[in-house]
Amino acid sequence: MFRIIGDTNIDFIGARKFAFILSAGLIALGIFALTMVITGKANLGIDFAGGTMLVTTFEKEVGIDDLRGAISKEFPDAMITELADFEKPNAFIIKVKRPESEVEGRDRSNRLKEILGESFADNHFTIESEHIIGPAVGETLRNDAQKAVLLSLFCIVIYIWIRFDFRSGIAATIATFHDVLAVLGITYLLNVEFDLLLITALLTLAGYSLTDTVVVYDRIRENLKKFRSKGQFAGAVNASINEVLSRTVNTSLTTLLVVTCLFFLGGEVLRTFALALILGVLVGTYSSVFVASPIVVEWEARSPKRFKR
Repeated sequence: MFRIIGDTNIDFIGARKFAFILSAGLIALGIFALTMVITGKANLGIDFAGGTMLVTTFEKEVGIDDLRGAISKEFPDAMITELADFEKPNAFIIKVKRPESEVEGRDRSNRLKEILGESFADNHFTIESEHIIGPAVGETLRNDAQKAVLLSLFCIVIYIWIRFDFRSGIAATIATFHDVLAVLGITYLLNVEFDLLLITALLTLAGYSLTDTVVVYDRIRENLKKFRSKGQFAGAVNASINEVLSRTVNTSLTTLLVVTCLFFLGGEVLRTFALALILGVLVGTYSSVFVASPIVVEWEARSPKRFKR
């Protein structure tokens, strides 16, 4: 089998304290970003903030600056994105967030159509889709999304606990929390719009990160027999990480190639999703090596269980 990385003997466990400092910073950033999302101060999409979204196509070519100029006079906070890859030419997404009510959202939608008709009277346009969400619905979706993330993490604890042990379950859950919060924090810094697609990506990367962690834990369980006579739990973990490193790198690079293509070729609608997955693959690979297993080592060092002294 082709290997990008051959046999290694890197002291990953020895670098755990530096990794913990970096991870603590990422978690702090993620918690701050989560606070901004919960309080509604982040860049929320209309799925969570409520608002109006129109997908419109024009018969003739329209400059995005001309379109923005016509709409921003009445809706200065409107977000306009050109869909270069849409099945029809001259396609745009127009978003106006946070209506006071669903009725106002409908009024805004109608007013947007009037503005388009007045500003581009000689250029026929078609509304391909119309999406209106009131603030109450947006709040419900936001709350449901938070519950979905927390429930998935709880299930991870139970699964790893049953398959390995309680300590491994806690460590895997911390690593998964770490990955979700790290990606959330980085996307917040990049001012990425927080919507249902981003939630989907966060749940996807939680499962991806767990897969790598389970592979490492399986190898640790096999190597414990070899190192038990030496009483070197950290040595067993370090050897296990090195043994699966090539597999981890190969899998991560393959996944990264796919999601990178999706980011550049998947279109504007999928760009946020693909960006979150790219970040998730990178952070998830890092955490499976420097977070999940080192936590178990640190726990064992402070409270021996597998190799009791």
